[in-house]
Amino acid sequence: QVQLVESGGGLVQAGDSLELACTASGLALSRASMAWFRQVPGKERECVVADIWAGGGTVYADDVKGRFTFSRKNLKNTIYLQMNNLKPEDTAVYYCAGTGRRMVGILKTDKNEYDYWGQGTQVTVSS
Repeated sequence: QVQLVESGGGLVQAGDSLELACTASGLALSRASMAWFRQVPGKERECVVADIWAGGGTVYADDVKGRFTFSRKNLKNTIYLQMNNLKPEDTAVYYCAGTGRRMVGILKTDKNEYDYWGQGTQVTVSS
């Protein structure tokens, strides 16, 4: 059984930094495409960043480019999202997601391509 557990959310001020972590069990991250999504009430869950295994590349949403950085430590079976210069519009519940697939093109950021999801962690950025 695959389990993804996020940590690191919290309340910060605009301009601050925060790092989220997601540790997987039952899924070898060395052979998994992983992503961070976020969702605010009343809106679709959107992909913040997707990292496709075996050299499939990393894709960032336009509004986080240059501020957010994805990384993974496969030996720890953990992925990270370093978020710098946070803005109030970054406020959301952040979810990590994973799949054994290697997607291409627009499918990399399609939430329907991901089979496993964490429970989510709240990030709140005050102005």
